[in-house]
Amino acid sequence: MRRHELTDAEIKADIMNRLLRRNCWGAKYFPIDTLVNWLAKQIKRNGRRVKDCIEELVREGYALFHKRGEAISLNPARSREIIEYIKAVSE
Repeated sequence: MRRHELTDAEIKADIMNRLLRRNCWGAKYFPIDTLVNWLAKQIKRNGRRVKDCIEELVREGYALFHKRGEAISLNPARSREIIEYIKAVSE
């Protein structure tokens, strides 16, 4: 797998897309550590940047924290916006 430099928007879209594929909406959440480990392998071993992007997604209202910040899920109230964001960035 080739490592290359992604923009923050691409990282956020990738995070949301992975959660979307696993159907992690609302009360169905996914561990942040696992997500960071998967993505850090692609983004030149940069787990701190991935965590910053996750925190930004929560601040922007696209994602929700669970288990005292140990897990994350997509915000079901913004499902249409999330799908549009992923499509816009991946084009």
